[in-house]
Amino acid sequence: MAKGYVIITEEVKDPAGMAEYGKLASKTMAGATLLSIGHNPEVLEGEWPATQTVVLEFESVDAAKEWYYSDAYQEAVKLRQAAADCNGVIISGF
Repeated sequence: MAKGYVIITEEVKDPAGMAEYGKLASKTMAGATLLSIGHNPEVLEGEWPATQTVVLEFESVDAAKEWYYSDAYQEAVKLRQAAADCNGVIISGF
């Protein structure tokens, strides 16, 4: 089964709010592997929408969706969306 990846870009406007998000969100991530939290990436092509990029790995796309849409994470995501301009995707690995 292919792994599932969540990629979220964030332009943080409220660092204290993001810290609160991090505390709450980390409690929901038992099924995830944090692969990267990158700040100010080197843009190779086009424009990158944010100064922070997060990459999470899950056992499958379904597992990524279960985490993202879970009640526990949806409580946390409200804090992130209030503290940053965000974009997010779920993609499938090989």
